[in-house]
This record gives sequence, C-alpha cells and structure tokens, in this order.
Amino acid sequence: MLRRIVLIATVSAAALVGGVPVAGASPLPLPLPLLSEPADHLTVTVAETGNTRTDGRYELECGPAGGTHPAAEGACERLEQLAQEGQDPFAPVPEDQMCTQQMGGPATARVTGTWQGREVDATFRRTNGCEISRWQTLEPLLPNTRS
Repeated sequence: MLRRIVLIATVSAAALVGGVPVAGASPLPLPLPLLSEPADHLTVTVAETGNTRTDGRYELECGPAGGTHPAAEGACERLEQLAQEGQDPFAPVPEDQMCTQQMGGPATARVTGTWQGREVDATFRRTNGCEISRWQTLEPLLPNTRS
C-alpha cells in the first residue's frame, strides 16, 4: 500500500513538473530507489554436516546475488523459484504432519534475516522424513548432506 502511495505521489509530481516546459531545460530524473524491492539478506549458520567445508556462518544477498555464501547464485535462484511457486521454505513442519521416522544425520542449520520483505528466523534439522525433505527443498541455500 505504501509503495502504491509513493508511486502515485511521484507520478503526480512528475506530471505537474513536466506539464510546464522551460526553454532549454531537460526534465530531472525521478528518484526510483523508493519504488524498488529491498534486497533479500539472510544469515545461514550450518553445523555438524560431516563436512568442515560446509559448516560455518554465511551471509547471502539476493538481488543481485552476493555475500559469503559458497553457492550464492544458486541459493538465490532456488529462493526465487520457491517464491514464484508460492511456497514458504522457512515455514516449520506442521505439528500434526505425519513423518517417516528416519534419521538424516546430526546436521543443523539456522536461517535469519529478510526474505521477500518479511523477517525470517527458521531452524532446520534432519531428524525425520519431513525435516529431511524441508532441508532438501532449500538446497543449495543449505548444503547437500547426502553422501
């Protein structure tokens, strides 16, 4: 709603200013950064994957892809794909969800920050089939832990 108000106000001001031509003057560019989406920024902390190269704390920026995440571009592409599909990859497994009782290993991850304009604080484990699937949905944001 705020974006729409800013857009209408900006266009209205441009129409008023642009409606009175001044000889030899060129129109000034409008400040468009107000209209752009804020970049996604996530902090990913991974532990006990069994691979010291993937354990650690990473920063991920999307729009454009960057940060210290080892697969930043792929992680941003995956998050964009999930957003386009209308999925919330950070939602916890529903409490009434039936899950297979299997252990996917001791790996854990925590993702915090901002995604799609909202705050994220999600924890991931590989303690049952639902949690393993949830983890795999976020690869390569979270590392592949399969051998």
